[in-house]
Amino acid sequence: MNIWIAGAGYGSGQVVSADEARIPALDHGITVGDGVFETVKSIGGRPFALTRHLRRLARSARGLGLGEVDLGLISDGVRRALDANPGTDPGRVRITVTAGPGPLGSERSGEGHTMMVAIADFPAPAATVDLAVPPWARNENGALTGLKTTSYAENVLALEYAHGRGAGEALFANTAGNLCEGTGSNIFVVSEGRLITPPLSAGPLAGITRELVLEWFGAEEADLSMALLPTVTEAFLTSTGRDVQPVRAIDGHVLSEAPGPLTSKAAAVFAERSAADLDP
Repeated sequence: MNIWIAGAGYGSGQVVSADEARIPALDHGITVGDGVFETVKSIGGRPFALTRHLRRLARSARGLGLGEVDLGLISDGVRRALDANPGTDPGRVRITVTAGPGPLGSERSGEGHTMMVAIADFPAPAATVDLAVPPWARNENGALTGLKTTSYAENVLALEYAHGRGAGEALFANTAGNLCEGTGSNIFVVSEGRLITPPLSAGPLAGITRELVLEWFGAEEADLSMALLPTVTEAFLTSTGRDVQPVRAIDGHVLSEAPGPLTSKAAAVFAERSAADLDP
């Protein structure tokens, strides 16, 4: 794997092998998880929806207090990293921006960002997925709500919880007891004939695939109590790696349709529209 990296002694950016890449041990992204990231899918060596992903990266950086990020430099880094990994298709393009070198504490040094673009294979998602509800809630009022930060330990723990119960993804409630999101996905459900996805006020990340499904296919953004999950007849997850993935079961409750008719239509629309425009 070849990685593009800038900052922390790498200047304006260069491509190096993964074995040669060096980030200071005191980088704030390592010591305290002080950073933001995006995961982009590449198809045929070209990134999908890169403009939207970079806009969200900038929003996350501002929300975390990292200031403005050089999106032009990162865009060039994505191109250079993809060119340096021609055999990776589809590719998982991971863009990471941290606060840069800092002390062993929460204070920042202000020495400038560390930026990195890494490429890996993007495995095809399973035909369906089972979900497990962990005993921990998302805080829809937290300081990091809506930001895609590198502070992902909560997601790691919840995903391990799901895997331990034979599920492929965890499904969070928020503190109000309403449906929120997965560890790395957004959720759409059909209840009483309505296609519903939690509003951003419920605490989920503003997923790029979620955004495109809402624009291209449509759905109702509404709060849904976790107590109503047994009424769900079909559901699907959206994310960069999953696109539109049907849900087979939630917490052991097998849905009557997987994929259901709305899920199938949403998946077909997304496939058609995304193939027609790589940067919608």
